[in-house]
Amino acid sequence: MRIYLDDHLTSGLLTRLLRNAGHDLRLPAEIGRAGSHDAVHLRHAIQERRVFLSEDHEDFKVLHELVLEAQGHHPGILIVRRDNDRRRDLTPQGIVRAIRNLEAANVPLPDQFHILNHWR
Repeated sequence: MRIYLDDHLTSGLLTRLLRNAGHDLRLPAEIGRAGSHDAVHLRHAIQERRVFLSEDHEDFKVLHELVLEAQGHHPGILIVRRDNDRRRDLTPQGIVRAIRNLEAANVPLPDQFHILNHWR
């Protein structure tokens, strides 16, 4: 899967695990976009036809709805929910596993907003 990883999720371990799992990953820092506004990140993901992966549920839910309301399209948005509960929060390994489960289920991604926690 072609993935754009949001600033909020960028970590060496997650990056390594996603790439080792065969994902084509783009990081904001690699393209001079670290610290940019959410809309800038999503726009870049759309331009490169990459699924967007973030933990910023609220902002990207609004952006998802805006794109669809404007009759636009995006490659998909995947969200990792954080509840500040180590028993329920996804680890980097859990994120990779959830993506694998989502792919195995052949769930459509374009123009969709998925919470990865549901795909443990």
